[in-house]
Amino acid sequence: MWIERKVLAQELPAVAGLDTRHVCELLAALGFPVDGVVSREGTEALDVDITANRGDAMSHRGIARELATKLAQPMAPLAPAEPVEGTPIVDVRLEVMACPVYSTAVLELGSGSTPLEVQSFLLALEASPKRLPAVDASNELLHRYGHPTHAFDADRIEGAVSVRWARAGEALVTLDGIERTLTSLDMVIADEQGPIALAGVMGGERTKVTEGTRRVLLESAYFDAKTVRAAARRHSLHTDASHRFGRGADPAMARIARNQLVERLTQWCGARLVGAWTAGSLPVPAAPTFLKTTLLTRVAGEILSLAEAAEILERLGCAVAMEAHGLRVQAPTWRHDLVIAEDLAEEVLRLRGYERIPSVLPPMEGPPQTLSATYLQRQKLSRRLAHLGFHQTVTYGFISPEADGAFSAPDNPPEGRTLSNPLGLEYSVMRGSLLPSLQTTAEQNLRQGAREVRLFELGPAYTSSPSGPREVPSLALVWGGTLGGQDYLTPARAVREADLTGIAHDLGLTRAPEVRSLGEGLFGLELPLADLPLAGDRIIPTFRPFSRFPVVERDLSLLVDLGQTYEALAAAMRVALPADTLQDLRCVDVFRHRSLPEGRQAWLLRMRFQADRTLVGDEVDGWIAAALGAAESLGAKLRA
Repeated sequence: MWIERKVLAQELPAVAGLDTRHVCELLAALGFPVDGVVSREGTEALDVDITANRGDAMSHRGIARELATKLAQPMAPLAPAEPVEGTPIVDVRLEVMACPVYSTAVLELGSGSTPLEVQSFLLALEASPKRLPAVDASNELLHRYGHPTHAFDADRIEGAVSVRWARAGEALVTLDGIERTLTSLDMVIADEQGPIALAGVMGGERTKVTEGTRRVLLESAYFDAKTVRAAARRHSLHTDASHRFGRGADPAMARIARNQLVERLTQWCGARLVGAWTAGSLPVPAAPTFLKTTLLTRVAGEILSLAEAAEILERLGCAVAMEAHGLRVQAPTWRHDLVIAEDLAEEVLRLRGYERIPSVLPPMEGPPQTLSATYLQRQKLSRRLAHLGFHQTVTYGFISPEADGAFSAPDNPPEGRTLSNPLGLEYSVMRGSLLPSLQTTAEQNLRQGAREVRLFELGPAYTSSPSGPREVPSLALVWGGTLGGQDYLTPARAVREADLTGIAHDLGLTRAPEVRSLGEGLFGLELPLADLPLAGDRIIPTFRPFSRFPVVERDLSLLVDLGQTYEALAAAMRVALPADTLQDLRCVDVFRHRSLPEGRQAWLLRMRFQADRTLVGDEVDGWIAAALGAAESLGAKLRA
């Protein structure tokens, strides 16, 4: 936001003697870097970067307060004349807890216009003066003190004024001339005819101040930050008022800002105060926070005296009580970000100076923790798929409704996963499947000339539930293109569904996977990580010395049924063979021909034996006989 040097010096006289470079360095040291300095209206304006959690600093008074704390210099007093409050002229009803206090006044306007110095101030901040004292005074107070106010044309208000929730379907034409349909979640200022303002965001066209306005009703209230933020986002109305209320205004400023507004209108245009009153009361402050000495020392990295910390916090406006083992601190009403003890400790370090924080290594508070089973599972899957030639991909967690509808399950409706404030329609739904984005990525690679595409992603998909979207860690694979063809030994063929099925079984899936055809020769597979086995403990096998004695190989040619599985046959034969001597057992040839008995095929099984001694032919023959017996128990026969 823009900060004008002359008004900043009016709030903090000590700034007048500092050059602009020094002011910029001080603000940067406080955590408010200055993005630029420009000359406007005969003064300098600083473009100060203010973080979202520091709504209290979004004004000249707020920045002056920060500099005053750093420089330990007094600020200009803020004590406008307090008008005598009397019987309300207009009944103000507070019907929602989101507005606990509403301070107002009615004035009869006289002749006069906005002072030239105020117009120059607004122009220096890139705000256009309206030359209507009630409007310009409200804008000047917002930029100077950070508390939004508003002025209604009192003669256009019908009956009592209430702060209430809007009724669904009610309409309000805001000051930008747009008719907005309200919901029951919108907080409005209303009279007997209907809404006259969207509370904390923008006033209404029906009661706006014009050149013909003779009486004004002032509004200076405190509105709940979450309610204002939600309304501004819902109606795409991001105003100076919603920007400040949405980050947390100072409730104690409601009456002070009303008094400032009355004082300015009285001085600028000779307005006459008809009456002033306040509805409601200030919200109950939060309980004090206790800052332990041990916490302060841990965050600072060195021992700090409680007296020094107390002095810094008091300069911030905190009420501090020193106790035996720490400080009991009541944050000022304008500091909504000071909630926990760590916030207070960080403020002490910030005001003390970041350059004074020592450079030390953090202490080791315990032995390294074991990695979680789910992390090891993801790590194992990633490495295995990488070994199999797949490339890991990271895609967006948000997709379009059309892409989601093509892949999400029927029992996973998108209504429970649709964002209320998406970046765009194509990113408006939390994905119910990982496959749409992987398919898009694979198709792009194929269009760019890739012969084969193997992609996988480990990430969350989402399912709808009554409590909101639920995260489901998932694995998705996409495989397509042409395999082989590089030489005459590996003929080219297209990727098939069975290829992905084999990958799923390789990863440990025990059931038959559902492989989806994605078009253009692409196939996809997706499953929850819970369906895959967790990674076991890493076991380092015992080293077995290589034998210096010769290897013995024997072959068995067996006739087996066409429906016989190799896995079952090999397992039965391994049980019959000595585990310490059997080096390898595999099928090296499969023969199918009409010369064989009907319903039979021939398998050539090769066994390799080796021991730490020379093997004797009789014992090897005994092992082969045992293996043949195991095969015959499954219906196999020795081929003649």
